[in-house]
Amino acid sequence: MPVFALADCNNFYASCERLFRPALQRRPVVVLSNNDGCIIARSNEAKALGIPMGAPLFQWRETLEKHRVVVCSANFSLYGDLSRRVMQVLGHFSPEMEIYSIDEAFLGLDGFRHLHLETYARQIRQTVRQWTGIPVSIGIGPSKTLAKLANAVAKRTPRARGVFDLRGQTVQQAILPRMPVAEVWGVGRKLVPRLQQDGIATAWDLRQRDPAWLQARYSINLARTARELAGEACWQLETQPQPRQQILSSRSFGQRLKTLPPIRQAVAHHVRLAWEKLRSQHSRAGAIAVFLHTSPHAAEPYYGNQYTVELPEPTQDLARLTRLAQRALERIYRKGHAYQKCGVLLLNLQAAGLRQGDLFSPAADTPEREALQATLDAIHQRFGRGSLRLASEGFQTRGWGMQQNHRSPSYTTCWQALPKVG
Repeated sequence: MPVFALADCNNFYASCERLFRPALQRRPVVVLSNNDGCIIARSNEAKALGIPMGAPLFQWRETLEKHRVVVCSANFSLYGDLSRRVMQVLGHFSPEMEIYSIDEAFLGLDGFRHLHLETYARQIRQTVRQWTGIPVSIGIGPSKTLAKLANAVAKRTPRARGVFDLRGQTVQQAILPRMPVAEVWGVGRKLVPRLQQDGIATAWDLRQRDPAWLQARYSINLARTARELAGEACWQLETQPQPRQQILSSRSFGQRLKTLPPIRQAVAHHVRLAWEKLRSQHSRAGAIAVFLHTSPHAAEPYYGNQYTVELPEPTQDLARLTRLAQRALERIYRKGHAYQKCGVLLLNLQAAGLRQGDLFSPAADTPEREALQATLDAIHQRFGRGSLRLASEGFQTRGWGMQQNHRSPSYTTCWQALPKVG
């Protein structure tokens, strides 16, 4: 029987904010979404105040001020770098690791059965905290689903001290009946009322159901989830991340925009961000879509539109993708509207090594153009993302940049933001 461990950072965004600001320890902390709109992360102290996830900032501002809650704008460059450091440390403890999200990773512990795995997990937890400063909780189980539930117990139960082993039948029979089915990994919220109508209210109820019946009435994935709850590993570790089938870059403007020039810059910016992801997974795009819309909550009539350009041959040429995106934007832009958001979507992705040319069109990505893309990669790697960009993107946001009134410094990714001692 395989053994899985799930390492999950505790209140990750809030923990990142506290790392270089010790004064925030034991104080309630919330982190806001793009443009400081909604609360997307909360420390335990903030959760204890009843502040819900996804709450709009303006609705809870009075409560935040009353309880002296520390409000932070999202700093994804900081969070991403600290996530990379945490994953590097976790990689020292198992040759098999699946990075599941920015703050979670599954570890394969099959080769460590000769050790006391709970003690080993505590060593992992202590090392991550010592080397990165980020607290993690670890759940152990014979399947990924049980490891996920074990992690939830590790976080909620003070006696567990951040580690919980859910491999034994006795402990499973004690824990699963107390675990609501809504908290089972892979069970969507919309599915919960239907499951409850069928008498499935807990993880134990789901485990007890016949997988064949679940597959016929619901789906094969839910049947596999039930088998996973019974200790059968249906999902193995995905140590190699699968390439994206499409790449999206989108964000709301810092203020409503009515004129075309700043929107052009924003679109060029999103093309570059999407292009960076395209290059990182060694793919080419066969189509590019641009969308633009006003706020659905504004007093004026709503307007939104999207235009997709199909390419005769897939490309990863930044200049060409930007040029096509600007043409698409011109087709959907209408004067007289106050726009809230735009975005770029790269579609029909295929591996860069798989190439089918067009008989009637010249090759899009010539060796010279590919050499240029490689040069851009090298410059960005050495001097930072966006250090060299197309003129159409510009270097000033001109109103389309995010509102980040409470943003902390990027302590680990910017020389100017390094903490000063003394």
